Amino acid sequence: MMFTITRLCGGKALMAASHESMNIDLERASEILKNFGTVKNKDEMMLIADWNGIELTIYPQGNIMFHPLSDKDLAVKYATEILERLR
Repeated sequence: MMFTITRLCGGKALMAASHESMNIDLERASEILKNFGTVKNKDEMMLIADWNGIELTIYPQGNIMFHPLSDKDLAVKYATEILERLR
């Protein structure tokens, strides 16, 4: 998968934006994420979860914000791993 990585929150967070057009079903994603993380909040716009000590914000378009995270290579690795489970 290919991503554009953007630094947010003064460099304490990274947004991985997929180059592929996606339509993530957040209800289904919530059920899947419960198996390897803790879902904190979900609405029609985003899903927020804790995963491996990182807060994830997942958007239906396939974008994922990681906080805290500053390593761009890890953001790509994690986004690929997560989105492959959610597709």
